[in-house]
Parts: sequence; structure tokens; C-alpha cells
Amino acid sequence: MLIRLVRRHLRPYRQQISLVVLLQLVQTIATLYLPTLNADIIDKGVVKGDTGYILRIGALMLAVSLVQIICSTGAVYYGAQTSMALGRDIRAAIFARVQDFSAREVGHFGPPSLITRTTNDVQQVQMLALMTFTMMVSAPIMMVGGIILALNLDLQLSGLLLAVIPALVLGIGAIVIRMRPLFRMMQVNIDSVNRVMREQITGIRVIRAFVRDKREQERFAEANADLTKVSLAVGKLMASMFPLVMLIINISTVAVLWFGAHRIDSDGMQVGALTAFLSYLMQILMAVMMATFMFVMIPRAEVCAERIEEVLGTEPSVVPPAAPRQLDGGVRGHLELRDVEFSYPGAEEPVLRNIDLIARPGETTAIIGSTGSGKSTLLNLVPRLFDATDGQVLVDDVNVRELDPQALSRAVGFVPQKPYLFSGTIASNLRYGKADATDEELWQALETAQARDFVEAMPEQLDAPIAQGGTNVSGGQRQRLAIARALVARPEIYLFDDSFSALDYATDAALRTALARETSESTVVIVAQRVNTIRDADRIVVLDDGQVVGTGTHTELMHSNVTYREIVLSQLTEEEAR
Repeated sequence: MLIRLVRRHLRPYRQQISLVVLLQLVQTIATLYLPTLNADIIDKGVVKGDTGYILRIGALMLAVSLVQIICSTGAVYYGAQTSMALGRDIRAAIFARVQDFSAREVGHFGPPSLITRTTNDVQQVQMLALMTFTMMVSAPIMMVGGIILALNLDLQLSGLLLAVIPALVLGIGAIVIRMRPLFRMMQVNIDSVNRVMREQITGIRVIRAFVRDKREQERFAEANADLTKVSLAVGKLMASMFPLVMLIINISTVAVLWFGAHRIDSDGMQVGALTAFLSYLMQILMAVMMATFMFVMIPRAEVCAERIEEVLGTEPSVVPPAAPRQLDGGVRGHLELRDVEFSYPGAEEPVLRNIDLIARPGETTAIIGSTGSGKSTLLNLVPRLFDATDGQVLVDDVNVRELDPQALSRAVGFVPQKPYLFSGTIASNLRYGKADATDEELWQALETAQARDFVEAMPEQLDAPIAQGGTNVSGGQRQRLAIARALVARPEIYLFDDSFSALDYATDAALRTALARETSESTVVIVAQRVNTIRDADRIVVLDDGQVVGTGTHTELMHSNVTYREIVLSQLTEEEAR
């Protein structure tokens, strides 16, 4: 999974990778050559007192060291550049995939987990790539080259490598195997901390209103403690790894000096050769240590790669059409649902079934029903936030599944139940649906949405800042700005999903009057809980348990539909309902 992910995103950088490998190769060869030169200076220069030879070989060592420094610097530079590009491309790929997700896929993963996968998980893969470019290329070359050169210096002394290297590999391997499940738990716990933190930040008003600060602190402390526990377990394993490596290195150094001294005493080898052998031993063990760093990071990066691939491999349930159609003859605004059914994956019963509905231009169609009857789900099917699992949703007799997404967006203006404003300004939020809208169009939309007064009262007016989610304006102001945003785009079909719930009665009445003038030739579909909001609608559709149980005007339904009558009389008296 890890190799497949990295290979796929590194294809455009093959030339840079080749350059990094070449630089690492030259740098490693230079590193391996230096101990041999040092041995020659000791055995052929110092022992014999040949100053000229010492200067010549010393100059050569300086030149080799310079090459080593240049190549090492270049390898680190290009390796870092390539690994950063890898991280950038993977983040972009995740973001692009999430942009294609419907609400179903986003709900499946959850926003905190998607954020973690886009940031922390990608960072782990990126760091592994950086370590690979800077260490893993040179480590095997240095280890193999060091062993060959050590064997060339003294075959008997090289027998120590048969004990040292396996002991190091087995010790590190035992620790790395235990790390893998801990790294998976660590990423899951990071998700949990992000989720709790996000809920506490977004729900701070509710927490304060119910004085649940202590409970939320306990929730965060629990998630934080779980992450800390796993992190400590990983830290203990990592802490035990390096003393183990240093213990083996120190024991092997003592052994080389002990047996090497006996070899020198018996004229089996020279002092310079022993010095070079000791340097090669250190290089071999350091190469194993560099590989150790890699082995420590691989399990966590592999877990992260699996989580990233899970996102990238998830196919959106709402798929753009292969041959997108445009709306022939312009948009008229005729909306129809034919025998529509919708079920969530794994659900025993469909949320909506046998839905037949027609909404015409110049008319207001209202949808009302008890909580959980499927009103919002029905409205979400029109702009394709979900796709119907059966039946057809048609705009101007064209199935929305076949429509070009841009054409559908221009035809349908949607104001969700929980309006969301983006960080920026009032103007940037209003132009979200129509980038080239003039200031005059923005003011007109604000006036219709009954938002002009409070925007004019702001010092910056259209340039007034909006915080993420619109948290610096009230709920009613946020709803009116969301309605104005839909009006700016001037679509032919307006969908209002309980979009007037935060408005007082006077503002509600004024908005509906202004909206009726503005949308007199458009199709308007309103989902509402308050009867007063929809009693004057041309057609009222009553939903109950995911089915249409009544259609007609307010007066007709009061006389013929028990469900509608119960809803009305729960809010109004008999006299007010007439």
C-alpha cells in the first residue's frame, strides 16, 4: 500500500530521484574511500616518515572530502525538494477526492479524520520519503561496500561481522514488529483528540449554556490520556532501540580493538589497517542504524498510507455524468420527482419511498412533516448532495444524474438547514454563487433577504469580515446572508430547507413578501416547520414516515388530511388555522 501510493505520486519526479541516487552513490563511495587513504598515510607515510607522501595523500583526502560534502548537500537538497512535492501532491489528491464526496462519504469518514489524514498522515509518508532519499540509498551501499573492504583488509577479523550484524538486525526487528499496531492506535487516537477538540470549539455556546465545562474537560482528558498512553508505549520502544544499538556498537568496537591488537602483535596486520577496519566497522553499523531510522518510520508511514489510500480509493456515490447534458432551450425551472426512493447504506428501511412531486415555475411548493419524515433528504436529492437509490429527479425533463454539474448549479439555488458562511467578507460570501456579481446586485439581494439594514450598519458594509462558519454574526443574520447568496445567483429553482427558522415573525413576513416578488417567475420549494411560513403556498406536500400522505392547499388539507391538521393545530388554534 505504501509503495503503491509513493510510486504513483513520484512518477513526475523520476529525473530528480535519479539525480538524488547518483549524488548519494558518489557521496557513499567517497565516504568508503577515505579510511583506505587514512590507512595509507599511517602505514606508508607516518611509519616510514615520508612527509611528501603524507601531503599528497592528505590533499587527495581533502579533495575526496570536498566531493563528499558537495554530493551530500545536493542529495539532501533535491531529496527534500522531491519529498515536499510528494506531500503536496498527496494532499492535493486527498482534497480533490473529498471535494467529489457526497455528504454520505464525508459522514462515513468524519471531518476530524479527513483533516488528520490530509495533514498528519501525509506528513508521516512525506518524512519517510525524505529519509529514504537522504539515508536509504546510501545505507545499503555503505553496508555492502564496508563489508567488502573490511574483508579485503583482514579476513580473520571480519569474522566478528558474522556475530555483530545479525545481532543488530534481530534486536531491531523485534522492536519494530511491536511498533506497528501501536502506530495504528496512535493515528486513531489522534483522530479522537481532533474530534473532541472540534466539537468543543464549534459547540462552545452549548457547553457554556449547560455548564458542561467539567464534562468536556473530562472527555478531552480521556482522549488525550489514550493518545499519551500509546505515545509512551511507542516512546519506550524507541528509547530501548538506541541503547541496544549503541551497546552492540561499543561491544563490537572493544572486540575489534582486542583481537586487532593481537593481530598487530603477531604481525598479521598493520596499525593503519586496524584503524581503517575500525572505521569500516563503524560505517557498517552506522548504515544499519540509518536503516533503523527507516524501520522505525516504515510501520507508522505504512499505517498512514493505508488510511490515505482508504480515502483515495473510496468512490463517490454521486458521480458526474460521462456525457453531461445541458438544459435545452434555456432553464424553465420545472422540477419533478418520479417514484423516488432513497436508502442509506445498510439501512433496513428507506428514508423516502414512492415520492411523486411536481414543482412548477411561478408557484411555491411547500413540504411539511414531522421530525424525521425525510423533508431535508428529499430536498438534498435535487442539487445531488445525495443521489436517489431508485426513481428519477428531473429538472426540465432531464434527469439530474445526466445534467452537467455546472448547469445544475446554475439552475438550482439551495439554502441548507444549517447555513454556512466562509471566512472572508460579506461580499465574498455573496459572490460564492456568482463571481462576477456587481455591488448593486449584492445590495438588491440583501434588501430582498431583509439583510440590508444590518449590513449597512457595519463600518465596512460589504467588506465587513466574516469569521469561519459565520460565527461573528447571529443565527438570523447568518440565515439572511445565506438566502441573499442564493438570490445573487438568480437560479430558476429555489430550495429553502427550513431557512427561516431563526427569524422573528415580522422579519419572516417581510422576507416572504419580498421573496414572492423576487421569485414570481421561479420555482420555489420550501421545507418548513412553522405553518405560518407555508400556509399561503400554492401547493403543500405532507410527508410522514418517508411517504407523501397528502397534497393540496392549506384549506384543502385542513379538511382532508389528518396528519396536516395535527401539525397545524399543534402550532395554531382552530380559529388561527382558518
